Amino acid sequence: MPFDRRKFLKQSAVTGAGVALAGAAAPAAEAAAAVDATAARKKPGKRYSLTVMGTTDLHGNIFNWDYFKDTEYSDAKGNAKGLARISTLVNQVREEKGRCNTLLIDAGDTIQGTPLTYYYAKVDPITAPGGPVHPMAAAMNAIGYDAVALGNHEFNYGIETLRKFEDQCDFPLLGANALDAKTLKPAFPPYFIKKFRVPGAPPVKVAVLGLTNPGIAIWDKAYVDGKLVFPGLEEQAAKWVPKLRSMGADVVIVSAHSGSSGTSSYGDSLPYIENSSALVAQQVPGIDAILVGHAHTEIAELLVTNEKTGKTVVLSEPLCFAQRLTLFDFELAFVKGRWKVESVKATVRDSKTVADDPKITKLLKDDHDIVVEYVNQVVGTATEKLTTVEARYKDAPIIDLITKVQEDVVKAALAGTEHAALPVISQASPFSRTSEIPAGKVTIRDLSSLYVYDNTLVAKLMTGAQIKAYLEYSAQYFVQTAPDAAVDVEKLTNANSRPDYNYDYVSGLSYEIDIAQAAGSRIKNLTYNGAALDDAQKFVFAVNNYRANGGGAFPHVAAAQELWSESTEIRTRIAEWVTAKGVLDPKDFASVDWKLTRNGTPVF
Repeated sequence: MPFDRRKFLKQSAVTGAGVALAGAAAPAAEAAAAVDATAARKKPGKRYSLTVMGTTDLHGNIFNWDYFKDTEYSDAKGNAKGLARISTLVNQVREEKGRCNTLLIDAGDTIQGTPLTYYYAKVDPITAPGGPVHPMAAAMNAIGYDAVALGNHEFNYGIETLRKFEDQCDFPLLGANALDAKTLKPAFPPYFIKKFRVPGAPPVKVAVLGLTNPGIAIWDKAYVDGKLVFPGLEEQAAKWVPKLRSMGADVVIVSAHSGSSGTSSYGDSLPYIENSSALVAQQVPGIDAILVGHAHTEIAELLVTNEKTGKTVVLSEPLCFAQRLTLFDFELAFVKGRWKVESVKATVRDSKTVADDPKITKLLKDDHDIVVEYVNQVVGTATEKLTTVEARYKDAPIIDLITKVQEDVVKAALAGTEHAALPVISQASPFSRTSEIPAGKVTIRDLSSLYVYDNTLVAKLMTGAQIKAYLEYSAQYFVQTAPDAAVDVEKLTNANSRPDYNYDYVSGLSYEIDIAQAAGSRIKNLTYNGAALDDAQKFVFAVNNYRANGGGAFPHVAAAQELWSESTEIRTRIAEWVTAKGVLDPKDFASVDWKLTRNGTPVF
């Protein structure tokens, strides 16, 4: 039966605690076999071995398939991805450990990230009457997940889509710090508890606390503002972990959609830290292990000492897109009438070492095939090849396509309004280093690879002075390079680990970025219509919702007056624009707005 969220929350309101109990019931023969398999390695006395498996940031990857390239996924390191591979690894672990001695959890970002998830959110939406079951729900139900924490991307398609996905899942979606804005009570189950039977001893009670990312309040403000609030992970863990212990939890695991670095991409826009998993381990007593998510990095095992107890907390982050499976191996002993965790060890298993589980392949093949056909629809013809290969450090026509589409959409939206006469300028980032629109037939797949995020478009009112500050902030992306130094394009960008998606082009202006200068003094010869930019000039700034809401902590834009916004994805607007044109010709959208210089001399 699917997890009954409404029943759970009703119970929570009555008891003030809200515990979801699940017995790890298994056939007697399986339980006996599992005990026999582990008996040899156990010390004298009552002991128990538990394995908690974890994934994170699946982002709609069920198969080892690249929808943007229409081929098997591959990367330079030979990785493989997809839940079909994870299913095989999970089956192996269950066979090794005994299914009744394992738990399977995830740390969020499940229903966004590939054309597969987009299709079932927007093209054939799960929210439609009689709509389909979400492929990720079907796959994760079949694999047998026990609990999944909410990620920030769960909110990208709105609360209705998330709730429908939740209803289709046989497991709870956890979010102890996703609170109803009015009642400040959890809008999702905060935790999940499962009992593991041990012959001749009391059951082992394992609690999983789910925590999501406070940045949702910024990144998906349009969907959650006034409905949900997202306090900090440390604060909520400090509230819930003691409750779980008082309820008899022998093991407490946190599934946190929050990286371990202690940093935030949104600066001081929120009082809560974005990547706070290690801080939770350090500050909150009573946690045995944390499954880390959100950062898209691989951490097999990270040991953090709790500052109040001196106890070691074990953290692990499996690589995103179902490329890795984390294993937390717990050893427990029954001491003085209760179970005590003696040791925890974290390791990861690699999806590239196994084949797809045929059960998952068979279950989801039709959904996959439908999406492959969809993304390969031809929508136009390109007069020449366009690529993002050099887009990080040269003004590339392929990025100008994005800014041009955004300008056109915003101009049409503001026609007839009091702001119609203002000049429209536009922002875009080089999201991908490998995107390519080939000469000849152009498909939805080609255009989707250019804009890999499900961002939507917003129009903000900005001044010339604010735009200049915005550009200076963006130019921090480049490494300061002396005028006589050799230029290595592989070392020219991503200063202070800034990702490519937090570097912006701005169209409609002309400017130079002098990388010989210190950050903050790099924008030179900034002009509009051939004249030096007037600080007081007003512009309509076409910008994606991530940036408009404060993502990347760019100055002024989040606080600027909003003139217009919409829910249609920018990716869709690009496809519509190309379809309407029929022919994709750079002369219709390309312009040279900026260039890199050193003391006024062009770098390229």
